[in-house]
Order: sequence, then structure tokens, then C-alpha cells
Amino acid sequence: MLRITGRLFSGKFICRACLQKQHVQKLLSTDSSTPRMCIIGSGPAGFYTAQALLKGDKSLHIDIFDRLPVPFGLVRYGVAPDHPEVKNVINQFTALAEGGRCSFIGGVSIGSDVQVKELLDAYSAVVLSYGAASDKLLNIPGEDLPGLYSARKFVGWYNGLPEDVELNPMLDTDTAVVIGHGNVALDVARILLTPADVLSKTDITSNAVRALKQSKVRRVHVVGRRGPLNIHFSIKELREMLKLPDCRPILHPADFEGFDAMIPDLPRPKKRITELMMKTARGATSSPERERPESSLREWHLDFFHNPIEILSSSSSSNGRVSGVKFEINQIKDIDGKESLVPTGETDVIPCGLVLRSIGYKSVHVDDFIPFDHEQSIIKNEQGRVAGIQGLYCSGWVKRGPRGALLSTLSDSVETAKCMLDDLSSGRIDTTKTNCQEKILSILSKRGETAHSFYSLNSSEMTQSLHRIA
Repeated sequence: MLRITGRLFSGKFICRACLQKQHVQKLLSTDSSTPRMCIIGSGPAGFYTAQALLKGDKSLHIDIFDRLPVPFGLVRYGVAPDHPEVKNVINQFTALAEGGRCSFIGGVSIGSDVQVKELLDAYSAVVLSYGAASDKLLNIPGEDLPGLYSARKFVGWYNGLPEDVELNPMLDTDTAVVIGHGNVALDVARILLTPADVLSKTDITSNAVRALKQSKVRRVHVVGRRGPLNIHFSIKELREMLKLPDCRPILHPADFEGFDAMIPDLPRPKKRITELMMKTARGATSSPERERPESSLREWHLDFFHNPIEILSSSSSSNGRVSGVKFEINQIKDIDGKESLVPTGETDVIPCGLVLRSIGYKSVHVDDFIPFDHEQSIIKNEQGRVAGIQGLYCSGWVKRGPRGALLSTLSDSVETAKCMLDDLSSGRIDTTKTNCQEKILSILSKRGETAHSFYSLNSSEMTQSLHRIA
């Protein structure tokens, strides 16, 4: 990572003193005649889109902008530290950034440091791939109490996201409640229950390891308002939870009544994970006291049909921190031939001192120039072409919503790139624009903004750099 005191070419830094040299003048000439596009967001969607574009047209050059000073987005800051195999894609992205036709420019916020219209005026085409940087809310009383955190910020904390390193979550409680039944919900539950000496062997931040060593959390409830057939976590994530050392899973057999008859008709992936949950439930205790045997240091509960209606506070605490979550109990009923989730009128309270909200992310409207669907929190688009604006495209979560793993992000990005390549060949994209990157860097310089380049770091060096920044 370097501060820009000169210009960026092909991902490398060139100081002002070198600009008079003949070989640099040659680079300037090459830059002027090469069709140049830019991508906003350096996460998987951004890099996959760049990869497809560069593969589809050998004359293109791509500039990737990001608000963070370093690249890779959720691959670096959103993937659990004990899932290094998922992060291996960083090596692929690094090779792309060092390949000579892709430049990274970090520390630039779109909509504030530079406007989308300015990027469109400078570049032949612009792709918005800035992901989902905000959270869906519960919108219930007590959601702002100390001790409640979004899972997104908790993940950012243990992964070293600069804006979240000072989160300092309250881990001085024996019970935590995670609201949500997705992969992120199981990720944060697993981090809370995994021994710190095991986590220390991963690339989790040292700050998080120190805090987790002092953590008193021994019981985690992973709670959702729907039933076992509506969970959104994968069987891989469930198996990891079932293999946690000194940790007992608790699922309730009553939640699976009548499921034996349904199992044969379920799609294979749903069948496998449902059978695993049933097997676990029938081998686990379902006592209402939920007492832990002495042989288990920790336990986690998978609770269904619980709809949160209030975050409770402690009257004995001076800061009014979280003391529990009140839930309305749901049930599934057939209404007009359709299965519907309806309240039973019963409630349940789970006492706890820590709550993690994991009900989903949403994209934000970063620039009024962008046509945005506020109800779905996505950019209005057709297969990646932004509605009504020629030369503007989108990919990833800001295009389709925050769902799917890397494979779906790859296919989504390829779809956007194909549309762009079709528009390029049909002449709908203006390829006559020159000195694109220089124009934007000049705008940033005049506004006193500092950008950062990707300076040929290998994976090990990049990890060290990220930790230094954190």
C-alpha cells in the first residue's frame, strides 16, 4: 500500500520525478490509446467482473476503485478466519492485479470523494460492484441497547476491518443469542464457542484472540422465526458446529415432528441437512432446563419458530445493557391452501448478555445519480445494465441482493461482463475516451483526497499489510 504522490500505471506506482523519462512517456501513450473501464468495489464481484472483461477483450484495461485502502472486500473481511480455503481466491485476484491490465485504486469513496457521473465522463464504462455495506434491522424495542451488535460488525471486528476494530464486544456473559439462521449466524456462533488457542492458529486478528481468551460465553442460542425447512445455512456450516470441541448441540425433537414422511420428497441438499438436524435432535437432550452436563464446557442451541419482539435491558445494570430477548412463538398453519407462519400467542424469554443480529445485509444508495430500488435495496438494472444510463453497469450484491456464495457471484459477474462485451462490440460503449485514470486522480488531488495502489504484494505480504492497517 502506497500513497499516491505520482500516477498509477498497470497497478504499479510511478513517482513524479520519473514522469520525464522516456519509458514513462511510452506508458502514457499506451494508456491513452487503450480502452479503459472502471469498477467500483474490489470484492469478489468486482474482481470476477474484471476477470471476465479482460478475458473477453484483450485490449481492455480495468481500474478497480474501493473505499478501503486495500482490496478483496468480503473475501478478506467477511470470510471466517477458520475458512482459509475460501480465501484462496485472493491468490487468483492478486495475479489479476499484477497482470498488467488491472489497476487497484484504494481509499476512494464513491458518492463523496468522487461522483459516479464524473467516472462516467472519464471512462468508457463504469461497473458498480460495491456490495452491501449496511444491515437489515429488527425494528423492535431495545435494538439500540449496549450489548447488541450486528453480525456484520462483529465479523469485521475479528477480521480486522479498520472501521470495526474498536468494537469491543461485551463478552463478559455466559449466554449469547444470535438472531438469524444463515451462514453468517453460524460463523459468529462458532467463533464465540471455539477455544481461543484453536482460533489463534488462524488469521483472526490478535486483538480478537485476546478478547476471546477472556470471553465468558459458554452458551449460544442461534434463533430463527421460521422452521427447519427454512434455514439458510449450509450443511458444511452445520457439520462444523457439530464438531466443535467440548461443545454440545441442542436441537429439540418436537421441532421435527412429522418430518419422516416429508423427507423422501425433499430436494437432495435440503434432505441431507434436514436428516442431519433430525439425527442431532433425537440424540440430544430436550429438557426445559437446558442444563449442560459437566463433561461439556460449552453448548449451542438451534431454536426455531421464535420471532424477536423486544430486546430486554437489565434494571440492575447502570448502563442498561442487554439482559435477554423476548420472542413470540410462531407456528405453521395451512391458510387457503398455503403454508403461513402465524403467532401462537405464546412468548419465550432467553436471558443473555450479548445479542448478535444476523438477519441480512443491504446495499446503500451512494449517489443520487444511480437509479435505486429502495424497497429491494438494489440498483435498478436489467442483467447488469443500469436502467436508463448508457455505459453504467452493476454486478454482485448491489445488483441482485445479498445472497449466494462465491459461485453465484462468479456467474452473476460473468453475466454483467457479457452484456458489457456485447455493448462494446455493437458500439454502444464509447472507446474514444483517453487519460481516464489521470482525470480521476486529478479530481481527487484537487479535493485533497489520498488514494492507494496495489503494489505487487504476494498473499503473505498482503495479509501482513492488512493486519498492520487493522
